Amino acid sequence: MSIIEEYLQQPSAIPENELVKVLIDGVRIQRAKVIGDDRGSITELVDMQDPYWSLGMAWMYRVTCRPNKVKGWGIHDHHTDRYMVIDGEAQVVLYDDRKDSPTFGVAQEFYLSHTGVNQLTIPSGVWHMHRNLGTRDLIMLNAPSEPYNHAHPDKRKLPIINDYIPYKFKPPIGW
Repeated sequence: MSIIEEYLQQPSAIPENELVKVLIDGVRIQRAKVIGDDRGSITELVDMQDPYWSLGMAWMYRVTCRPNKVKGWGIHDHHTDRYMVIDGEAQVVLYDDRKDSPTFGVAQEFYLSHTGVNQLTIPSGVWHMHRNLGTRDLIMLNAPSEPYNHAHPDKRKLPIINDYIPYKFKPPIGW
């Protein structure tokens, strides 16, 4: 069975906190563990025993994106990003640019929200961008595997619309 056939057989909904296989090699998605009652909720942001955090944690920062805005394309040559949506809804698009990857050249969309799947690991060598799908600011945390070096940033960028990445935004359609 090819990796694409295997991906297509994956469920569209996943059980609480269970990892699922995804199309792009090395990408992981999951739900953060949420415990709630009539008073409110607790969301476990970081549990170093969880395989999601197996690379350790060097630092963490907060990212916001205004409604209907897009940030990206960006890529890191050395570190892995780990996104967690805290509030809002995001479309995250990845493009595997690793020539030695079994999924080289694959683009994939993810839809993350604070009420559903909200954690996404993005390996180095994978282009990524995100778009706020909601009506208020999207708030995410990122916990990269390495600290940011302001003198020598591990980041390259491309314009949202470019001839390199074969992904085009679909027009907003609905009823």
